[in-house]
Amino acid sequence: MKKIFLSALSIALATLSATAGNITGTVRAEGKKIPDDAGSGGKYESRKYKFVEKVNYDEFTDFVVYIEGPVGGKPVVPEKPVSVNTERVAQEGAQFRPHILPVVVGTTVEWPNNDEIYHNVFSMSDAKQFDLDLYKGNPPNKKVTFDKAGRVDVFCSIHANMHCIVLVLENPYFTKTDSRGRYSIENVPPGTYKLTAWHERLPKQTREIVVPKTGDVKMDFVLGINNLPKY
Repeated sequence: MKKIFLSALSIALATLSATAGNITGTVRAEGKKIPDDAGSGGKYESRKYKFVEKVNYDEFTDFVVYIEGPVGGKPVVPEKPVSVNTERVAQEGAQFRPHILPVVVGTTVEWPNNDEIYHNVFSMSDAKQFDLDLYKGNPPNKKVTFDKAGRVDVFCSIHANMHCIVLVLENPYFTKTDSRGRYSIENVPPGTYKLTAWHERLPKQTREIVVPKTGDVKMDFVLGINNLPKY
């Protein structure tokens, strides 16, 4: 009976993988064209402005690519918290690591403090508000379940540069890009979806994509300061 069950399970998994496609591509950022007279000379070389740090869009990382909305009619809620799979945000060197964490609705995230000083973890975002108070180490109660989709900005009340974002999504079909801006979302059920590329300081970009029953479909994105109201 056990062999029959395992055989049936293998067939079911093989059938599922045979009717699913993969989404691949790249994401990069692009800044606005700077006027020719802004590069050098005059006030731009003065002591007041010379060392002002400029945004380098070529160095942007932490892009997230995801399918919008529920897939299959309703959000997917994991049976186990993400912490069971070692998904967590650690406090190290007075920074949150990772800086960007995409999760599916219903995920529980742990917040261990690996520094030898006190930290605080709190958020006032609409999608989730919480305050874990001041603590050291990794007390078992310092965890948060994210039960509503949206962007959750997290801070420390003591240290000004401690900030991270938990991006809570409605389905498990998402990924972060690698260091070269490449991404791959695997085993997506065939269908037509809205695919979104996101970065914390740029407008997101959404395109329609048709995922085949098998094989890959490619979609590249270039994010910039576009499609915002002009004043």
